[in-house]
Amino acid sequence: MHKIAIALSGGADSLMSLLLLRDAGADVMAVHALFLPSPDEALIEGLRSTCSALEVPFDVIDLRAEFEELVVAPFVRAYQAGLTPNPCAACNPAIKFGLLLDRVRSLGAGRLATGHYARLEERPWGLALFRGLDPAKDQSYFLSRVPRERFSRVVFPLADWTKDRVRLALAERGLTPPAGRESQEVCFIPADYRDFLRGRGVRLGGPGPIALADGRVVGRHGGLWNHTLGQRKGLGVAWSEPLYVTGKDFAGNRLLVGPKPEAMALGCRTERPNLLCPPEAWPDEVLVQTIYRQRPEPARVSVDEEGMTVVFPGPRSIPTPGQVAAVYSADGQVLAGAVIREALHEA
Repeated sequence: MHKIAIALSGGADSLMSLLLLRDAGADVMAVHALFLPSPDEALIEGLRSTCSALEVPFDVIDLRAEFEELVVAPFVRAYQAGLTPNPCAACNPAIKFGLLLDRVRSLGAGRLATGHYARLEERPWGLALFRGLDPAKDQSYFLSRVPRERFSRVVFPLADWTKDRVRLALAERGLTPPAGRESQEVCFIPADYRDFLRGRGVRLGGPGPIALADGRVVGRHGGLWNHTLGQRKGLGVAWSEPLYVTGKDFAGNRLLVGPKPEAMALGCRTERPNLLCPPEAWPDEVLVQTIYRQRPEPARVSVDEEGMTVVFPGPRSIPTPGQVAAVYSADGQVLAGAVIREALHEA
């Protein structure tokens, strides 16, 4: 039996995953990856103590330099370029199922387990990634850019679990996760991303006009990087109808806004996709999700050497460059994932 390394964050999900593996008789070791500049020593000691009580070997893996290079720095550069990046979708292929998986293999583990809510199932052409059972916690969207071959060494113990069931099971065992809280959406940003960028001394664009499509100036913005496409709240503009961000004019430092119909798109173009299922094996009808917490909706998707073209059957909220477009089958299989490059306003 191959040893399985479980990545412990300190939260309920990875702790429950550890318990499930151990109770199933797996040969388990636990690892905690350091991503942030200042390690949480109290958390590490809590994890060490928990693993000791469970008689599970524990190790700490330092990936701080790699995390800065492959996740944080690209996140900052993307904002400087006017994009709205998704650092979690970048971390999973590069760090968690990239370098961390490689590191635990060097420590003698054949596979890496995590607390993600997602499923893996065998198909004739290889492993397939599916949504987890809990629709409120499903994390397959963030996993859509992990290369398919990596999943052959991955285990998701919570595939058929719900968050409520995890909480109940831990309570019944009298166990409290060492972190004592849920992790925030972006682990390296403790509060507001704007404060994070300012704190790093990042030079970002300054104030400028907010303008309608016809050029009329209706207000002032504090920097284009403060805003995302489709945004409605926080514009500080009083108008006869709600206004949404429809674009960014970087040359003129103008934030473009308009009524809701102007904040809609007919599709998007992506960077080169990560194909989790060969396109020739895709069903005739697919669904596309362009942001987390969004319900995937039908779309027409074509793949070429440079990227994917996604065409919606009708206008939808404008996709945001820098986010991920994940392609699904109707039964929840993840077919592909790619970073959105631009919205399409013509089919």
